Amino acid sequence: MNLVREISTAPMAGVEINEEPTGLAAIHTPSCAAAIWNRTPLAQFQTWIDALPPETLPKTRTILRPNAVQRAMRDIYQASDLPATMERDLLIDDVAALAEIFADTMQAPYLRMRLDVITTNACRKFHMDVITARLVCTYRGTGTQYGISQNGDDPARIETVGTGSPIVMRGSRWPTVPQSGLRHRSPPIEGTGETRLVLVLDPVQELGLEQGAQVFH
Repeated sequence: MNLVREISTAPMAGVEINEEPTGLAAIHTPSCAAAIWNRTPLAQFQTWIDALPPETLPKTRTILRPNAVQRAMRDIYQASDLPATMERDLLIDDVAALAEIFADTMQAPYLRMRLDVITTNACRKFHMDVITARLVCTYRGTGTQYGISQNGDDPARIETVGTGSPIVMRGSRWPTVPQSGLRHRSPPIEGTGETRLVLVLDPVQELGLEQGAQVFH
């Protein structure tokens, strides 16, 4: 997608907000618990994806090499009834680009990719994922919410990642002590009629640890 900068509020401690994709590499900075590529989708793309019937939105859970993501996305759409449009190609290309950027940032030979269509309160409690790091990008609906937890309580200040802006967050397996206290959740949307489309990418170093996974090369 061609994107322009979206103006943000003052960043939270431990969260790096950048206007370039290279800014996601800030996750390796010792004081950084999360990095956001702050961007605004093209209006025509957002209008298109927001208008799609929820049942036509792409869904998948798979493990694949980063350079296989584009083909996998095209296979998903070829199996659907959704017509080929410029906006559809923008989504395919953007997911593939984020996969390449994240894999390069994490030096991961494989990625676990999920595209979830969410209409309920999924993961509504603030938490830290039991992984090394995770990229989340919400293409439709309200973005991921995050904040700093004190003594396990919900954050006093809650920020919401902009729709279309990817965030990379450290998980509990990141080799840093002590942890920052940054926690995140999916926004509570049950009863609102909202449908979210969320991309989730996790780094995978060894396929032998992934039991029964479908892998694309």
